[in-house]
Amino acid sequence: MLAENQLLFQWDGDSQLQLYRLGRRRLRSSPRIQGCPMAGFDIDRLKAEVPCSTLLEKDGWKVDLRESTPRAIKFRRAEGEIIIVVHQGRGWFDPTSEAKGDVLSLAQRLGACDFGAALKAVADLVGVQPTAPAWQRKSRPTRATDLASRWAGRAAPASHSAAWEYLTNERAIPPAIISSVIAAGRLREGPKGSMWAAHTSASGQVVGWEERGPSWRGFASGGSKTLFTVGDAEALRVCVVEAAIDAMSLAALEDCGADTQYASTGGGWSPSTADRIFELALRPGARLVAAFDGNDQGDAFAARLKEIAMITGVNYLRLWPEAEDWNDQLRQQRRAGAPTG
Repeated sequence: MLAENQLLFQWDGDSQLQLYRLGRRRLRSSPRIQGCPMAGFDIDRLKAEVPCSTLLEKDGWKVDLRESTPRAIKFRRAEGEIIIVVHQGRGWFDPTSEAKGDVLSLAQRLGACDFGAALKAVADLVGVQPTAPAWQRKSRPTRATDLASRWAGRAAPASHSAAWEYLTNERAIPPAIISSVIAAGRLREGPKGSMWAAHTSASGQVVGWEERGPSWRGFASGGSKTLFTVGDAEALRVCVVEAAIDAMSLAALEDCGADTQYASTGGGWSPSTADRIFELALRPGARLVAAFDGNDQGDAFAARLKEIAMITGVNYLRLWPEAEDWNDQLRQQRRAGAPTG
């Protein structure tokens, strides 16, 4: 009978190593494995000290900065070859297949002929650190107090105000939806008939806002894109869209379901956006719905959301609008006189 933390190695007729782990995953020198090519390697130590990123960099893979976040680093090599590094460098998966694992299985995927060769390849990289990616472009820092004062200096839309008329008449957003967003403190009257839709941190602090009006679209100067949300903050079904107006439109089309919150990325995908989605996805019972536009960019955003769903293990669904986007669908239904919800 083997002790709970011992490992047993056996060889098949092709001299391929078969590894059987019992109990805790830890390698000790033992008379059972003396003479084995792996004797002396501490598997747990190798996994802890050699990130998957180091192995990929050595093999010529490059970080895709635009599609990476601190929690999920996307590496590319030849066309179509993608590896996502997760769990602080200790895990990886291929979004184009079911392949995934730790640094040792990655070494085998990259060409190590067997488990023993993978151990040696990883052991040779102990102490080598991967290049730290520059996650965000350098810019002048904006003080949070400046953003807060600019936000506080704008009034919430009121019935028949310019922003209210823009949302209800041009965008067909029901007054009840607008009122709910105002009550949550996430909507302001912008200049020249525009509206401001707040992006917030996990604690609810306003860190930026989408700006949209009849002749203007943009984002708060110096602000950060996280998520603009509509609906119950505790709801576990999270429908992610590209714009605040789409979030309000989908909420109207679904009659703002009590089990759903509708979240806008503001047309981008920053590391802080990905972190906010991770926070929502990591709640027990959470579900992610990719409700982006029905075009190539929408499909690209949906692929990123699917990666987060794979990392966190939550249910995932792709939802397409019947028109180009949810606001187009809402306005078409309004013109046709069809009920929403």
